Amino acid sequence: MIRRRLGRFALLGLLGVGILLMLAQRDGAALGRDWRAASRAAAGLAPDPAVTPEAVVQVYAARAVRWRGYFGVHTWVAVKPPDADRYTVYEVNGWRLRRNGSAVTISDRPADGRWFGNAPTLLADARGAEASALLGRIEAAVASYPHATHYRVWPGPNSNTFTAHVLRTVPELRAELPATAIGKDYLGDRWLARAPSGTGWQISAFGVLGVLAAFEEGLEINVLGLTFGIDPADLAVKLPLAGTLGFGRSAHATTAVPAAPNTDAPAPVLPPSP
Repeated sequence: MIRRRLGRFALLGLLGVGILLMLAQRDGAALGRDWRAASRAAAGLAPDPAVTPEAVVQVYAARAVRWRGYFGVHTWVAVKPPDADRYTVYEVNGWRLRRNGSAVTISDRPADGRWFGNAPTLLADARGAEASALLGRIEAAVASYPHATHYRVWPGPNSNTFTAHVLRTVPELRAELPATAIGKDYLGDRWLARAPSGTGWQISAFGVLGVLAAFEEGLEINVLGLTFGIDPADLAVKLPLAGTLGFGRSAHATTAVPAAPNTDAPAPVLPPSP
């Protein structure tokens, strides 16, 4: 009984630490901010197509909108073929499903655009011949996404389920999705799959209970969509809300500086979802 109580107190303590750290890291995406006036401007993480003839493939994450941002992130994949004058961005949105019958969104918005004011983090970056070899497979992965006609914020399928699907199909990117990417562990009817990075495996029961072990991600335990874990390679720990905390590469992924809200890009008619 004492061990059980200590375990519960430890779990509550970790969640409390996660909340405090998450609040300390917030980039201004406060509750009540008008998403219609939030910035969608480029953050300066993607190379300018006008001076970058080579192919580019990038993966991004940014805190979700409104209250969802306190719990998780929205992720997407951006590609630019050789000599293209703009990026193509692949992502999933709940509002898109309600309007068009498919949650998959394909647009030419800025690859590193702020997600309604929230600065993005660059998770993976491939250039040149390496990126060119992945373009067709990424397009095929987007087309094969099995949950295009279904969307659910928790436990999935959502935007992070989509990005994880693309990454599993193109493991050469070796992208590690953040611990706050709720929905990345949703496997639908499957119980076993490769880790999103392609460097290990995971078992998951409908995205609410599971275990992941991989070289890139380390060891993760998913409880009700919340991720607890350790990443020995990056000397990091993973906590709900706060994400990855440590000294390695994944703990210090490239992040844009925050920007003040503005109306430099149009917003959809309905509020965005993570």
